[in-house]
Amino acid sequence: MNNKIKLAVAGAVLSAASVANAGIVIPAGDWTLDVNGNVNAFATWSDADKTKGVGVSAANGGLAMGRDGTGEDRTQDINTGLLPSWLGFTGTTRQNDVDVSFTISFQPNASDNAGAGDAKTPLNRQAFVTFGDKSWGTVKLGKDLGIFAGQAILNDMTLLGVGGGASGVSGAATSLGGIGTGYIYPAWKGQISYTTPNMNGFQATIGITNPNQGDFGNGWASAAATPTTALNTVGTELYQDRFGVEGQLMYSWTGDVSGKVWVSGASYDNTTSRDGTVPSDPAVTTSSNDDSYTADVFDIGANINVGNLGLTAYYYNGDGVGTTIMGSGGAYCTSAAGCKKRDSDGGYVQATYVIPTGTKLGLAYGVSNLDNANAADKTANAALVESNDRWTVGAYHPLTKHLNLVAEYNKIESEGQVSSNKNESDHFSLGAILFF
Repeated sequence: MNNKIKLAVAGAVLSAASVANAGIVIPAGDWTLDVNGNVNAFATWSDADKTKGVGVSAANGGLAMGRDGTGEDRTQDINTGLLPSWLGFTGTTRQNDVDVSFTISFQPNASDNAGAGDAKTPLNRQAFVTFGDKSWGTVKLGKDLGIFAGQAILNDMTLLGVGGGASGVSGAATSLGGIGTGYIYPAWKGQISYTTPNMNGFQATIGITNPNQGDFGNGWASAAATPTTALNTVGTELYQDRFGVEGQLMYSWTGDVSGKVWVSGASYDNTTSRDGTVPSDPAVTTSSNDDSYTADVFDIGANINVGNLGLTAYYYNGDGVGTTIMGSGGAYCTSAAGCKKRDSDGGYVQATYVIPTGTKLGLAYGVSNLDNANAADKTANAALVESNDRWTVGAYHPLTKHLNLVAEYNKIESEGQVSSNKNESDHFSLGAILFF
């Protein structure tokens, strides 16, 4: 499978099946076109096992499912998993001693809860061009997976399954896997990046990313909604007022004991509002109600394979970056004191083993933590999430060379800044994923 379709590659690597090295390859003059992707769908049964206090709602960053307003604690859904169904087109050629390629991909949904069943808009996660040579490296321009935390999601075993985040919402586009319970979502970003040649296993990538904006800032509510004390007093919309900077250094090796280790990081300048109004676009004007801060984060990870055993460990630490989605819950803002950054960290450990039948069995634990900025933040935002953690037990069986059957159990716990606020939920999923 073409290595430009990153998530499909990772899924193929994580599966026990022997997935082909390419999709549907079509010679076309000077070009070679690779059509590839996957189709997957899962039935998930969810149970809100326990809710203490007022719980930790999704609006406050909780990922565990809580009982609804009528006390209902069980739901079912059919959705795609962490890896969306995927149709990708990659063209490659070599011209004037330069390797050139393009990639465009589309991600349709497996289900929809609208009356007619077709209200969801498909995702469009990739549109980029690369050029380079193995002697001097590769330049990428366009939309692709973010550099920071990219390896965290690519090495997550739930990429073949569901993980967390289904929460009984039928028709959702994708689940969360380990996003928010072990790592921050790398997201799909407009970017210009440079990757060095492979130097005896060492390879580095550095890039700038699009300065995003929207309602992913200090809270989880819509930017159009009135800011609530439960989120972070004020400031529900955030601007990035310069290019984001992201980079990664990785060393990989082969042999009887194979694997890779990596470190990556990211830095952003953010502007949000002190008083709950929509902040001024920093590219146009600056309001006296606005406040700015720099958000920084780094991570370190390792993946080691010995025979049929695979081990992965990952850790991240940042300030101002929030949890789950980059920037969400990153700061506590008030009109009087401005914005105070919140610290966050987390990680996951994972072990997989392929038994004689070819089935890959896996066990993983992940957690993401969000600290208060100060005592006032803790008082004002007792319902804000403090931690989301996840246990996953999975079985991934290669029915054919391309088709994997998947069974997963995920237990999610969300705890608030006041420990008496807590949700716990259980999720059992059955489905299949086909690569081509």
